[in-house]
Amino acid sequence: MHVKELGHLVLYVRNLERSRRFYRDLLGWTEISIPGEEIGFPAAAFSSGRTHHELLLIEVGEDATPIPTGRRVGMYHFGLKIGDTDVELREARDQLVAAGARLVGTADHTITHSLYIEDPDGNEIELYIDVQPAVWKDDPAAVFARPRPLRL
Repeated sequence: MHVKELGHLVLYVRNLERSRRFYRDLLGWTEISIPGEEIGFPAAAFSSGRTHHELLLIEVGEDATPIPTGRRVGMYHFGLKIGDTDVELREARDQLVAAGARLVGTADHTITHSLYIEDPDGNEIELYIDVQPAVWKDDPAAVFARPRPLRL
């Protein structure tokens, strides 16, 4: 066996409508309509156009246990490439801040320039651009370069 690519991510969310607005309206992901929405539970799927769906949200209700803070086992964050230039990353940062998104960090990772935000349920998302030229293609070890402050 050989993994070809990461196919999709499924997140439990407290409030499907709130999360739909975040991923569709703020992050600009295309929502995939579910014919008749008769799948047996409240859910929404999104795609960038690369494949059938890359994100599935499943509503579990407002009383669901929150994500624990601090070091824990499980997902730390997931990354979404949002462009190719620092100009696009700056524009994204400004739009996110204006919309009241929770910006929790930034970093220059040598291979990427990254913003870190949280979705309405506290899932951390890395929004990034690949530094050009694509350093990681010639130097795979650059993936482990020590993060530096991001200067946008």
